[in-house]
Amino acid sequence: MTTVYDVPPSKLIEKVAKKLKEMNIDRPEWVDFVKTGAHKERRPHDPDWWYIRCASILRKIYINGPVGVERLRTAYGGRKNRGHKPERFVKASGNIIRKALQALERLDLVTKTKEGRVITPKGQSLLDNTAKEVMDEIVE
Repeated sequence: MTTVYDVPPSKLIEKVAKKLKEMNIDRPEWVDFVKTGAHKERRPHDPDWWYIRCASILRKIYINGPVGVERLRTAYGGRKNRGHKPERFVKASGNIIRKALQALERLDLVTKTKEGRVITPKGQSLLDNTAKEVMDEIVE
C-alpha cells in the first residue's frame, strides 16, 4: 500500500491542496492581504497559497504525530533579513497556522488531543488515497 512516505512531498501537497479546495475548506477573508511570517518581505505570489499551507500542515501532522501550533510555527519559520545586522531565525505566523488547523478540524481531518493535533482516520485516508494517485501518475 502506498503511503505519504513513498511519494514526493511537493506533488502530494499540490494534489491534496486541490482536493481541499474542492471540499470548500474555510478560507479567511484576510488571506489575500497577509504575509506568512515576520521573516517574509512580501505576500505569497500564488493565489491558492492558503490551500497549499493547509495541505502541508495536514501532511506534517500525519508524519510528526501530535503537533502543536508552536512546533508548526518553528517548522514554517525562516531567516529574517535585518539589514546590516546578522540574520536571525524568526517563527512563522501563529494565526495562519491556528486558523488552518481549525479549518482542518471542521472538515474532521484533524482532531485536538491533550498532546496536540493528531490526524483522524478520515484525514489519513485522504492523504493515503492521494498518495496512491500520485504514485500512479509517477509510474505512468
